[in-house]
Amino acid sequence: MEQINRLLMQMEFIREIDKLKYIQRKTKLFNSDRHENDAEHSWHLAMMVMVLAEYANEPVNVLRVLKMVLIHDIVEIDAGDIFLYDTVQNHTNTDAELVAAQRIFGLLPEEQCKDFTELWMEFEEGESADAKFAKVIDRLEPVLQNISNNGGTWTEYNVSFEKVFQTLDKMKISSSVLYAHVEEIIATFREGQNV
Repeated sequence: MEQINRLLMQMEFIREIDKLKYIQRKTKLFNSDRHENDAEHSWHLAMMVMVLAEYANEPVNVLRVLKMVLIHDIVEIDAGDIFLYDTVQNHTNTDAELVAAQRIFGLLPEEQCKDFTELWMEFEEGESADAKFAKVIDRLEPVLQNISNNGGTWTEYNVSFEKVFQTLDKMKISSSVLYAHVEEIIATFREGQNV
């Protein structure tokens, strides 16, 4: 009976996170007019972690980083997605997101709820090598999308390159190689735009 209850809780969580597919982000798919959803974003980050982990400045536990990028936006089912460059709402909406994390992860059996919540909190705090690298990857994907879309949300929302680099500042601490690459592709893009 206990195993059945556990399974039912896990299935309820699995049904609930399907809602992530409906959370639209401001960024668009590579070379596309279609907005990305949170589930696509999380999947893409997971693939990027597997491919790019060798560029972390410090050794990282790839499995932990994968888990972080897969669960980091689940809270947006309740809290919504806040645009990174929003000038009204702070992107770090941790209070509403914590309430969302407690509700959604609370659907799971107790030890899984605890594990997911702790991992999500670690990502939010961004202090461990794993969390820092997960955040690098989370910042890198929209840069690549915006470059592929001729400026994408940067152009659409009149975001300055200075503002873009402010959001990427911590990237160099966690991955100097990826940061140098981002600097180079943004510089090339700016030259092409005569900015």
